[in-house]
Amino acid sequence: MNNNMGAAVELKGKRVLVVGMAASGIASALFLRQRGALVAISEMRAAAEMRHELPALLEAGVAIETGGHRERSFLDADLIVVSPGVPFDLPALVVAREHGVTVWGEIELASRYLRGTLVAITGANGKTTTTALTGAVLAGCGRRVQVGGNIGVPLITLVESSSDDCVNVVEVSSFQLETIASFHPHVAAVLNLSPDHLDRHGSMAAYAAAKQRIFMNQTAGDFAVLNHRDGWCRRFAGNLASAPVWFDAGVDDASPEPAAGTSIMKGEIVYTAAGTRRVVMPVAEIPLRGAHNLDNVLAAVAMACLIESPQAAPQIRAAVRAFKAVEHRLEFVARVSGVDYFNDSKATNVDATVKALEAFAGGVWLILGGKDKGSDYTPLVPLLRHRGRGALLIGAATEKIAQHLQADGGEAAVVRCGTLERAVAHAHAHAQPGDTVLLAPACSSFDQFRNFGHRGQVFKELVAALALAG
Repeated sequence: MNNNMGAAVELKGKRVLVVGMAASGIASALFLRQRGALVAISEMRAAAEMRHELPALLEAGVAIETGGHRERSFLDADLIVVSPGVPFDLPALVVAREHGVTVWGEIELASRYLRGTLVAITGANGKTTTTALTGAVLAGCGRRVQVGGNIGVPLITLVESSSDDCVNVVEVSSFQLETIASFHPHVAAVLNLSPDHLDRHGSMAAYAAAKQRIFMNQTAGDFAVLNHRDGWCRRFAGNLASAPVWFDAGVDDASPEPAAGTSIMKGEIVYTAAGTRRVVMPVAEIPLRGAHNLDNVLAAVAMACLIESPQAAPQIRAAVRAFKAVEHRLEFVARVSGVDYFNDSKATNVDATVKALEAFAGGVWLILGGKDKGSDYTPLVPLLRHRGRGALLIGAATEKIAQHLQADGGEAAVVRCGTLERAVAHAHAHAQPGDTVLLAPACSSFDQFRNFGHRGQVFKELVAALALAG
């Protein structure tokens, strides 16, 4: 049984065009072929750039169009499935929709066949950590759990292994939410909103509207988990069909706790529902560094209590205590010559970099830069003034970041390094014992790397080489 969304559709003999040959596009094409669809895939990149991906697709009988999108391919399709990286306003997609062609994203396609309970998590920052943590906590409570989506495992690949008793914990991005139709999570969370992807969405209001779509198919029996301290989340709460459940790391002994949800009382995480409060665990036991991770834990605990029960507090506590930081999210790499190196390559917007800097008292060499997303970098100036030794700039956004950091009397020491290799070398040459070298770029990675994971892996390899060299 699928208790999440709209009805599955008959795919046999249908002409389906998949747009984009990233991981989710390839997975969607293979899924569709297995169900008898006539599948073509359209990709902007040249065939030579995808020589490793092509054989499996060709063997499965997928027709491949590379080096650009032909409008005719879009108009001839009965259904179009788009990858998250493909803009929804791509001209060929606009024309196809105008001609009545159905356009879905990969998570919409997957949701129509996925069985079990769906938990969906979005936000500007913290999505991956919260998704992984929620999955780990529910597994620790004895639930059968699958974790996927924007976290790196396409949701479509979890369909075959899903079952009625399964909990599917899914990270979803604003790009993915643009292309849903009947996607219906039983529990949906928005962790926070801050400027991100404005180069694609155009405005903060449009970005927020995309995030808000996570709630659009929920009903009275569902739950919306929201950050009580986030203004956008409070606005979303006024337009819900589902029940709001809050998390609030700012609540203290003198402040009222949320009517339903998680909060902090006397140094303990507590969960409140129907007038009953239950202590879950001490804040001091959280193993993750940084104040922002307290929000992530509160959100995960709230979702675990909704899916499982507040009575599972001992199991929830044990699972949180055992959780390790997700790779590329404020990940400790090594100590070399008394200097700590941290990899936060997933900090792809300014707010995420602010949170990363706030996790350290001082002595930070901050590696910044990459592909600009229409960001304002000036919020980093006061933090760099009080906590930073210097900003080591890399990538295409170097001059914009330098201008922002040095405007209006900004005192940040800016070093134009160009590449990650030179930034790490500069930090190694100038950092003193007790300092921290932090990769938290505030930009996407696509100017010099395949993705943020590739960027983080290169950073870790460079640090490992320093350690080996002594």
